This record gives sequence, structure tokens and C-alpha cells, in this order.
Amino acid sequence: MIGNHDAVQQRDVILDALNEGVFTVGLDWCITAFNHAAERITGIPRADALGKACCDVFHASICENACALRRTFETGQPVVNATAHIVNNQGHRVPIRISTAILKDSAGRVIGGVESFQDLSQVEQLQKALESRYTFEDIVGRGNAMMQLFKLLPRIAESGSTVLIEGASGTGKELFARAIHNLSPRREKRFVAVNCAALPDALLESELFGHKAGAFTDARRDRVGRFERADGGTILLDEIGDISPAMQMRLLRVLQERTIEPLGAAQAKPVDIRVLAATNKDLARLVREGRFREDLYYRIRVVHMVLPHLKERREDIPLLIEHFVLKFNRLQAKDIAGVSMDVVDRLMAHNFPGNVRELENIIEQAFVLCRGGVIELQHLPSEFRVEGLVSGDSSGIRNLRAMERHLIAETLAIHKGNRKKAAAELGIDAATLYRKIIAHGIAIPDRDGRGRRR
Repeated sequence: MIGNHDAVQQRDVILDALNEGVFTVGLDWCITAFNHAAERITGIPRADALGKACCDVFHASICENACALRRTFETGQPVVNATAHIVNNQGHRVPIRISTAILKDSAGRVIGGVESFQDLSQVEQLQKALESRYTFEDIVGRGNAMMQLFKLLPRIAESGSTVLIEGASGTGKELFARAIHNLSPRREKRFVAVNCAALPDALLESELFGHKAGAFTDARRDRVGRFERADGGTILLDEIGDISPAMQMRLLRVLQERTIEPLGAAQAKPVDIRVLAATNKDLARLVREGRFREDLYYRIRVVHMVLPHLKERREDIPLLIEHFVLKFNRLQAKDIAGVSMDVVDRLMAHNFPGNVRELENIIEQAFVLCRGGVIELQHLPSEFRVEGLVSGDSSGIRNLRAMERHLIAETLAIHKGNRKKAAAELGIDAATLYRKIIAHGIAIPDRDGRGRRR
């Protein structure tokens, strides 16, 4: 006969063999079992989870009003494949799929519940890559420059106005454009991007406006242009500063009349589109030099966004490093923990002429070369491995811990010590923020930002 202790050990061995997270609760909602996959997904050790209320461990999006396990207790019916997200112990949002069931003893009495959950992070990342659907939550940044853009982005998206996005190569212009579309009322329709610098005028004209059969040699059938494909949705005219004066005139007519005329067509077609334009050039200077039409410039510059260089937002570099490590772990099925302090120092000191795209490429190369758990200097491109290399001003902030302390202290100061508001802006829960405040030795104000003494 198996004793109770042996039965618990057997149960834990079985649960730990599963790839899905599993936990059980008693009737008091306190956790009674917590398997290895649950530890991995949440980042919380089993010893810290056992005996705690499940809502205090998971910080799930459905805990407050739509708890799947509570629904199972109330109805007696299992929940299968519900979706939600939790916040792990590092403050990261983790999408999960949930199933629940009731636990009964040998006499048929309800003694608790069991919930299994699957980490959907990799699925979500791949789905976004396939569908190219991004929101501002996917744009990484906590510095002042990025926070200002984040505050404006939902309002810009809702407005329906034409937007000009200016920024150097690699700053994320297309990512911002996709976020504007996916936050807008046009989100259910197509987002169509065109690189205007990649094609000569004749091909660009056909690509944008389409053509009728017989319009030119080899035009054997009708072709739908990008403007027509984007009807009802959004079109991004990327690198608009590189188009010719003749094409500028054609685009101006589209913006003024909201009609297009395919090559060889007898009449114009109306189109319902939102136009976003992006460029790595200074369009105002091109207008002054007579190289870009002033009337077109003011047509596309109804709303103006300027994306900062990465060297102007160095405080975001550690966050971006962490973001790309998580991304490539998912895409390449690896388990690299992060980067060494030497790597952070070296990257913080770099000027990044290629901006965020350059940093992403650096981390991707490091993933190819790294065979251990941490990315070291030898995994970076050769130009970063030269001893004593300093290619920029890191503003006195030279490691990830100091960067985190600086960011938390600055955010608390902005919100006058209100930890709840500071935690929301930092994207972590208030309990995690409090632990970090203690760990970093950050002074807590006498008042909490709501006029109350602590």
C-alpha cells in the first residue's frame, strides 16, 4: 500500500514530466501542487508558490473577473483551451492557453481544482511574424523620447489623418506604421507597404496604380496596384523622399482626389485609403532645395512623427537586448539566459549607426555563435571584441543593474513616489517593483504620491 508521502512524490514526478504547466488548489484557493513547467513559465520556484493564493502567483488577466477555475467550480464543467496572459516574476507578459477541471476524493467530494496552462509566446511570435500584426506594445522603449511617442500613438491611430514618419534607417519606421494601422479603425483591412526607393519610375507606377491588359508590351492581363489592394485599409509609402518629381505629381493627385488611374484605364477609380509616408531624409530640407514638392510635403505631413536614433535613447539598449534575447530564444528554440555585463558595457558604448536593426543583427549573430547559456564578448562581431573599444558616450551608465536602478528611480520621481502608477508605466506589478526598490536600495518617499504617509 502506498503511503500519503509516497503518493505525493509519485504525483510530483508525473506532473514534472509534463511540458505544460500544472498546478492544483484547495478549496481555500491556495496552491497545493506546482510542477516544473509551471516554474519555468512563471519564473517562480515551487517553494515560493506552494501555499500561496493562485492569484498572487499568476497575476493573470482573467483572475479578477473571469477566472476559469472559478467558473469550473461554479458550473462543474471543465474549461478547455481558454486564452489569457500572466505576468511572470520578471514583469514580462506571457500569453497562455488554459484548461481546468475539478478534483474529487474517493468519496466524490470536491476537494479542489486543477489547471494546466501552455506558454503561447513562441506561437504568438511566429503568428505575428506571419501576419505582420504589431501594436505599440511590441515597440520596446521606456526612455522619455519613446514614452512621448507611445502616448501619442493611439490618438494618431484613431484620427485617420495622413502621417509622415521621419527617422534614420533602422529606427523602426515600418513597425510604427504597422502599429498605427493595427490600432486604427481600419485594422480589419489590409496594411500594404511599398518601398518607393526600390523601383524605377515605370515599375513603381505600375506597382502603385496597376495596369490594364495591353497597356504596354508584356501586359497580358489586368494587374491590381497597391493602392487598390489597400482599399479600405492603410498604405505605407516607404522612402517617399526618393521618388521622382513626376511620381510626386501623381501621388499628389491621389491624395487630393482620392482616386487612382491604372495604366491604360479609361477612367479613374475611387479608393478609400489611409496614407502613411516614411523617409530617412530631411524632407523640409529637400523642399527648400526644390527637390521635393512643397504641396505634396504638406499633404503628407498632416501629422509628423520623428523617431529618435538609438544613440539618443541609450537607456533603452538593455531593454532591447533583453527583448531580442527573448525573441531569438523563441524563434530558434534556444534557452540563452542573457548577455554578460561586458557585452552590455560594450553595446552601451556603441553609437549604432544602424540603430535598432543593427542591434538586432548583433544579437542574432551572437545567437549563432553562442553555445552556452550567456552571450559573451567573443560572440559579438569582431569590431566589438577589440580591447578598450569605446565608440560613444554612454552617459555614465555602464551596466544593466545601474540602468535598471536609474530607470526605476526616475519613474518613481515622475509619479511622485506613487508605486502603482510607476509599476504600470514600467510594465511590472507593484509587488515586483517594491522588491526591486528594496534590492536597489532606492529611497522611498515619506508620502506615496497620493498625499498619504507611508
